[in-house]
Amino acid sequence: MSIFIKREDELHPFISGNKYRKLKYNLEEAAKQKKSTLLTFGGAYSNHIAATSAAGFEHNFKTIGVIRGDELANNLETVLQENPTLKFASAHNMQFHFVSRSDYRNKTTSEFIDKLKEKFGDFYLVPEGGTNEFAVKGCEEILIEEDNQYNVICSAVGTGGTISGIINTTKKHQKVIGFPALKGDFLQHEIKKYVLRNDNWSLNTDYHFGGYAKVSEELITFINKFKEETKIPLDPVYTGKMMFGIIDLIKKNYFKKGTKILAIHTGGLQGIDGMNLVLKKKNLSRIKK
Repeated sequence: MSIFIKREDELHPFISGNKYRKLKYNLEEAAKQKKSTLLTFGGAYSNHIAATSAAGFEHNFKTIGVIRGDELANNLETVLQENPTLKFASAHNMQFHFVSRSDYRNKTTSEFIDKLKEKFGDFYLVPEGGTNEFAVKGCEEILIEEDNQYNVICSAVGTGGTISGIINTTKKHQKVIGFPALKGDFLQHEIKKYVLRNDNWSLNTDYHFGGYAKVSEELITFINKFKEETKIPLDPVYTGKMMFGIIDLIKKNYFKKGTKILAIHTGGLQGIDGMNLVLKKKNLSRIKK
């Protein structure tokens, strides 16, 4: 039994991991459509918001972030001082549009998008989390020929784009296991929209730790110990949960003897600072960077 980690988090200092892959062909398409502005969605600590702001800055696009939580707009100066993600995005010239949580739930409706066009004019829309056909195309480049040696490929799952690209490029002898960071079974449907095959993948929903961005003392301890022992940092929302799941399954003899596992490190490390602020308020241990 052996585990290898593919360090996608080291692709770029700011447009890290799967965000680099997801944005690559979206940026190309935006340029092809002669769009000068990227508009996307996310929460206040979103990896996607941070990455999109950096990508826009680097490739000369204006960027607009539609941010969940209109209360943040009331004290924006303080928010930008205290929130590392929004501070970073603002430093990379992203313009923010804060909306209520109820309005945010309607972000994919034509009415909502039309109002954004009235307010901001023409833009290239990148979905929340970045997942669309162009994102999946980019994620199909994660695995390369030398990765054919592995029997099992593991990935954290948020919106389903990354794992869809991975599934599409696996070989017949390989199995893919996704570790969702969210509760619920809706991801099966989302992934099936993009995958070319349905027989070599599964989702293990036992390691979400209560849902998106939910953590426990056990998970924090695991992440810190893993960093100490391997020198590899994990984030608490995605990769930490995935690695916890893989190691727990190994302990439970889930994998056949001799299995070679490849875990995809999808980045997301920028979110650690924001998570540590939340953990501090809850009087929980902090994640070591």
